[in-house]
Amino acid sequence: MPELIEADNEKTPLTPIQKFYSGANVFVTGGTGFLGKILIEKLLRSCPDLSTVYVLVRTKKGRNMHTRIEELFDDVVFDRLRSECPKFRHKVVGIAGDCSLTDLGLSIQDRQLLIQEVSVVFHVAATVRFDEKLKLAMAINVKGPREILHLCKEMTCLKAIVHVSTAYSNCNLKMIEEKFYPPPIDSKKFIMLTDTIQERLLDKVTPILLDQWPNTYTYTKAIAEDVVRQDGEGLPVGLFRPAVVVSTYKEPIKGWINNMYGPTGVCAGAGTGVLRTIHCNADVNANIVPVDMCVNSLIATAWDVGESYKQCKLKGNQFQIPIVNFESSNDRPISWGKFMELSALHGVQVPSIKSIWFYCLTLQSTVIGYNLTLFFLHILPAAICDFALLCVGKSPRLLKIYKKIHKFTAVISYFCTRNWEFKSAHYQSVLKKMTPEDRELFFHDLKDLDWEEYFKEYIKGIRVHLIGDPLHTMDAAKSKWLRLYWLHQGFKALLVFVFIRVLWAIFSVFMM
Repeated sequence: MPELIEADNEKTPLTPIQKFYSGANVFVTGGTGFLGKILIEKLLRSCPDLSTVYVLVRTKKGRNMHTRIEELFDDVVFDRLRSECPKFRHKVVGIAGDCSLTDLGLSIQDRQLLIQEVSVVFHVAATVRFDEKLKLAMAINVKGPREILHLCKEMTCLKAIVHVSTAYSNCNLKMIEEKFYPPPIDSKKFIMLTDTIQERLLDKVTPILLDQWPNTYTYTKAIAEDVVRQDGEGLPVGLFRPAVVVSTYKEPIKGWINNMYGPTGVCAGAGTGVLRTIHCNADVNANIVPVDMCVNSLIATAWDVGESYKQCKLKGNQFQIPIVNFESSNDRPISWGKFMELSALHGVQVPSIKSIWFYCLTLQSTVIGYNLTLFFLHILPAAICDFALLCVGKSPRLLKIYKKIHKFTAVISYFCTRNWEFKSAHYQSVLKKMTPEDRELFFHDLKDLDWEEYFKEYIKGIRVHLIGDPLHTMDAAKSKWLRLYWLHQGFKALLVFVFIRVLWAIFSVFMM
């Protein structure tokens, strides 16, 4: 007789993935982050027989684990869960710890609890700052996975572990397959190096160490994969490589986003009129994926790892660590040019009251073109505005703002001006193994993604969740947007007039 669950006062059979998580105790690191929140919400809402979710939480800005766990569920992203599963809270247990510390900073009691109870582990925690100092990036992104795997080796009822990497961990290559690649440095040697060398000296040699990798994030993520390869041997572990993760597509709410990383920061900056130029090739593939589809694929990957490991044990075969590339460049490609076009198209429909100028973003594929537009569209206007502020006795601020913006855009330009070819055979095999019910419940088939539909909610979500501009200001925002539009057109006309006058003056001098 199939296992049953209560749903809408009717008994519905559990799907294979739901059965896998039935009675499971799940351990999640990075649960307070962007991807982690959606993962916890989805597990609790769609796996009703799941027993407990243990969430590793560190003390941050004076707020301890208990405070941060309570704050976690204040987010609007949990509203649907509260409505559909109002008694979910007792299933979530906070665990005080820190991925950058030895033994994860766990107490003896908490460590024993996890060892005895946990059956599925999602290691999501990472520092995603591209310009993070190498020592801290190493502590979180490299030592963290090692400590997780050492803990997992002691777990008595472990079924699956999934380490979340990134599709760009091997960005030094042009083609990225679902396999392990040689790391920039052996993980054990790297840990020893960063533990023994002084931080000041380490900062100086960082550019040399990075070599073909553009930043400390991708560099340490590549080394972390070597940790999984070496320390994960014999464990039911899988490696999950998502592409550029952006806002939700369909669930639990459309268009939810809580960070300015990557393309979202570009959309927010361009939509408010602050960002007007970026070093970006319009023909390059953006390779973005919605976070809810990413999480569904992650949940399915853990199920696949667990089932594959069990089959290998039954048949006496050696388990090979599976790798999943979750990327859109094959099934639903979108270029940066199309990305910006859709952002502009839907952005003008939902302008923000906080906009300071009309939308006028230009993509520059060459360094020379970018530097020229940077000067005329960012630095020169900012300098004029700061001078005006000084004249009226106020502190200048625009040049400082643009300094931060230019640092941000310099970091992402590497990924906006290059193309990679990805192979995703294992991702496709996981999809094929899933039943129609699971494919619907844990929807992550990128072939069914509609970018037009997605961007309608994506831009609206940036306005509401990031810029903090509620939809009830829409009428006032549209009135302001119209004024900014005519101001923008008037300014362009003035520039054309000045340009013609200058040309005429030069022409007159030569004609004399």
